[in-house]
Order: sequence, then structure tokens, then C-alpha cells
Amino acid sequence: MSYQAPIAYARRETPARSPRSVEYDLLAQITRRLRSAWTSRAEDFPGLVRALADNQQLWSTLASDVALPGNTLPAVLRARLFYLYEFTVQHSRAVLEDRASIEVLADINTAVMRGLRGEGGGT
Repeated sequence: MSYQAPIAYARRETPARSPRSVEYDLLAQITRRLRSAWTSRAEDFPGLVRALADNQQLWSTLASDVALPGNTLPAVLRARLFYLYEFTVQHSRAVLEDRASIEVLADINTAVMRGLRGEGGGT
């Protein structure tokens, strides 16, 4: 037996994560960054731009996923999530133009997080 064999058969340190758990964590991380960037926007406008871009990228990925023919989510939920992507793009533009705050974006993310946790009140 080589020295590498025990490593190959060793038990994993962390259990595999579900896609829902990964989505939840990404939404939580981005939501925290949005709120923090909003608070410090006067001193770090590029940080706000990055946080908004990351939020839009996440929503773009979600929209692409729900648009796939094999997506098993109910059609109504898929349509709502796609609408939220479109809204996120438009609202992010308004935030950058100083015509809106990030609060509605954070609220949307939080509602989706509750839905991912099965707490209801999601999209």
C-alpha cells in the first residue's frame, strides 16, 4: 500500500452541498455585500458597482437556468424568477443613476432565500 492510498479512501471532511444550499449562500453573500456597499457608496462607489454587477450576474445565471427546457420548477415560478432577473437589471441601473436604493434588491434576494429554505414568502 502506498502512502497515497489512505488519502484516496479517506472520508470527506465536509458533506456534499445541495444546489439549494449553494444558491442560498451565494444570495446571502451578495445581499450582505449590497447592503455594505450601499452604506459606504460615498467613499467606495466602485464597490457598489461591483456588488450590483455580482448581483446581476447571479440573477443572469438563475434566469438562464429557469429558461432551460429541462428545468423542473413549475412554469409560474420559472416565469416569476425570470421577471425578477429583468427587474433586477432595471433597478440596478436606477441605483447607479442615484434614482433608487438597493433595499428592494436586498428584499428580493432575502425573499428568495426564504423560499430556498422552505420558509414560504418566496417568489
